[in-house]
Amino acid sequence: MTSDADKPFHARAFETLTTQVHREIERRILTGEIKAGEKIGEAALADSLGVSRGPVREAIRALELAGLVSVIANRGAIVRSIGLDEVVCLYELRGAIFAYACERVARRRTEAMLATLHDQVVGMEEAVARDDLATYYRLNVEFHASLLEMSGNARARSAYEGVVKEMHLFRRRSLSKVPNVDASLAEHRDILDAIERGDADAAREAGRIHVVHGCRRFLDTLDEADASGRRPTRTTE
Repeated sequence: MTSDADKPFHARAFETLTTQVHREIERRILTGEIKAGEKIGEAALADSLGVSRGPVREAIRALELAGLVSVIANRGAIVRSIGLDEVVCLYELRGAIFAYACERVARRRTEAMLATLHDQVVGMEEAVARDDLATYYRLNVEFHASLLEMSGNARARSAYEGVVKEMHLFRRRSLSKVPNVDASLAEHRDILDAIERGDADAAREAGRIHVVHGCRRFLDTLDEADASGRRPTRTTE
């Protein structure tokens, strides 16, 4: 076992070593450092993280339960790879959860919640105006996360996060640009407007439409990428 200074992460009192290892392996999967279909070597990972194989093995079990890893007899642990049909199913599930969250927030909104959501939407609008897609992407993620947190349903938030993580396992090509940010941004504004009015039905529908349209935009980029042969990118929906 190496010292904390030699590790890519440092031991924290509030996290077990296994939890830290789990987070790091998950990060590598979600960022594509460990690719879909790639075998996860326990020994090599343990060495790179400066830990024994025990925490790595436990982390892999947790990732299997989360749907990110498959453990196959005589082959070991492999990062799952999902097809287009499963991505569409995940979008449908994601849409149902997100619509529910938007409805909940509209019913239980507070001034503090509205201020946070307003700042995020305005920030995205300003980022798009100056062509700052990195800031747009960050605020987009924060906006979605805020709505799930504000829903007050921890199970819904956990399920949503799990679905989003699984969607990273799709490694087909898509355009190396953000697909129709203006349309996505307008949908964010529709969600916010409905929540500000306290119109729960409209908020639910706006949330559902946002994810449905996001799925269509994602599929459109795949169609274009098949013709252009460009490299993968992340979705902004």
